[in-house]
Amino acid sequence: MSSVAIGIIGCGVISDAYLKAASQFPVIRIVACADINPDAASQKANEYGIKALTVDAILADPDIDIILNLTTPQFHVEVGVKCLMAGKHVYSEKPLAINLEEASQLVNLAKEKNLRVGCAPDTFLGGAHQTARKILDRGQIGEVVAGTAFLMLPGHEAWHPNPDFYYQIGGGPLFDMGPYYLTSLINMIGPISSVTAMSKRSYDKRTIHSGARKGDEFTVDVDTHISAILRFKNNAIVTLTTSFDVQKHAHSPIELYGTSGSMLVSDPNKFDGVIQISHHNGDWQDIEQSHIYGDGDYRILGLADMAQGILSDRAHRASLELSLHVLETMEAIMTSAAQKQEIMTQYQCDKPLALPDNLSFGQLD
Repeated sequence: MSSVAIGIIGCGVISDAYLKAASQFPVIRIVACADINPDAASQKANEYGIKALTVDAILADPDIDIILNLTTPQFHVEVGVKCLMAGKHVYSEKPLAINLEEASQLVNLAKEKNLRVGCAPDTFLGGAHQTARKILDRGQIGEVVAGTAFLMLPGHEAWHPNPDFYYQIGGGPLFDMGPYYLTSLINMIGPISSVTAMSKRSYDKRTIHSGARKGDEFTVDVDTHISAILRFKNNAIVTLTTSFDVQKHAHSPIELYGTSGSMLVSDPNKFDGVIQISHHNGDWQDIEQSHIYGDGDYRILGLADMAQGILSDRAHRASLELSLHVLETMEAIMTSAAQKQEIMTQYQCDKPLALPDNLSFGQLD
């Protein structure tokens, strides 16, 4: 099998998840990494047996086909543009950008250069969420008419040693975790046509609870409790709440209500989980996963699928169009909260192509 060479820019905490999962997909080869902090790049290079390069060197390397952009959200577009200008395809951590105006640079440049842009999250390609997609595609709960989605937790300062960026522009519960929920919903139901929302900032400062900076305070620059009503193109209405202000709750991550039944969907931040359905008002039934990537952390699946798409000359699933629609929806939610009115979306996308359920491990087609 042919493979695609990958270089990483950004060697923070999230890079380990990608580096550990890479060996499971023969379609990709991570060959080098770079970071604004050379010591961070050297550490990852030594740990995983790859080259440590400068950012300029990794962009100039003719053997690298795709750059995996793992910088913080404020730099996703700046780094992405440099990758495209260097003639590289780019796959970014979420979100695609901190706003639509920035994202337009990537959209226009990718078209001009005829290069691909992909973007996390890719958890919607996991076994649990592909099983949920299959249930809906088969009409097992009828047409989806409504639903709920909840991401509510105390905040990342409880575990992250440097959580500041989660509370800066481009962060917050919606821009940090919302992409998982919105991408999962779009994968299952289709694109979103309008949003109505409210938001608040419960605390102006937060305290770090772990690491070398334990006890330090930092300033919160974004709203941290956001509730939105999403109207989908198929006219389904889903309530979404994302919060860093909730100590504990008992809501399912996602519930969808159809014309002939209901479905409970597992955490969209994970590839696995239990999917349950109820026919009409009957008991909940566990549904056996019918897709392969459901027992582990495959947080490189979207990148591997993009590489396979390049080799097979097909669209990749964690696409620019999908991530742009997710970004626009998040921006519309915050605009709606500020303006106290319904906001229509403009950038639509198709539901990503479902994964076949008869794949061998490591395959994407």
